[in-house]
Amino acid sequence: QVQLVESGGGLVQAGGSLRLSCAASGSIFSINAMGWYRQAPGKQRELVADITSGGSTNYADSVKGRFTISRDNAKNTVYLQTNSLKPEDTGVYYCNAGVVTRVFRRDLEVWGRGTLVTVSS
Repeated sequence: QVQLVESGGGLVQAGGSLRLSCAASGSIFSINAMGWYRQAPGKQRELVADITSGGSTNYADSVKGRFTISRDNAKNTVYLQTNSLKPEDTGVYYCNAGVVTRVFRRDLEVWGRGTLVTVSS
């Protein structure tokens, strides 16, 4: 079993910052890409940012210049630094990872349960 656990969400005023973390644990041989998605009330889940095992990053246009994704491969952890937050950034932020399991070397796509970010105006 592999689990992703997010932390760092909360309530913040517009213009503020939050740092989200997501730690992977379990029977892990390696982790390929890791990413953050978000789902606002009444909307579909969307990609916010992702990062490859080599450190290449990709961002949604709406967060470019404000959010930074990074990872610590030794800790199997991905981070999302969110700055200059806007009310439209409000939503549940989910962590996602492509994991190769230690047993049988299976490829799994794993999701966390999410952490709520609320940005007040």
